[in-house]
Amino acid sequence: MPFDDARVRDYLQSAHGTKHLTEREKHLIGLAVTITRGCQVCTRGRIEKARAAGIGDDVLNALVAVVSAVNAGVASATARESFRQAGSPNPEPCGHLCSPQ
Repeated sequence: MPFDDARVRDYLQSAHGTKHLTEREKHLIGLAVTITRGCQVCTRGRIEKARAAGIGDDVLNALVAVVSAVNAGVASATARESFRQAGSPNPEPCGHLCSPQ
């Protein structure tokens, strides 16, 4: 059975349709997410759309710095906690999301 992305498209349309965020905020959040996910194609597209919306490279570079710092902090905290649990006789279970099954 082929992948049906209808639910994803519906969710994205709903998220983009919110009136609680400005278009500028939506561009910046979308770019932060694509950078975090590591998709170069999506990130390039988001940068192009942000530039077309009038967001300057100074703001985009500031966003990259914040995203990089937050992601570095998450990676560091994850590693610290993993090292702590590695020495524990009863480490906390991760759950089904990380399970190879």
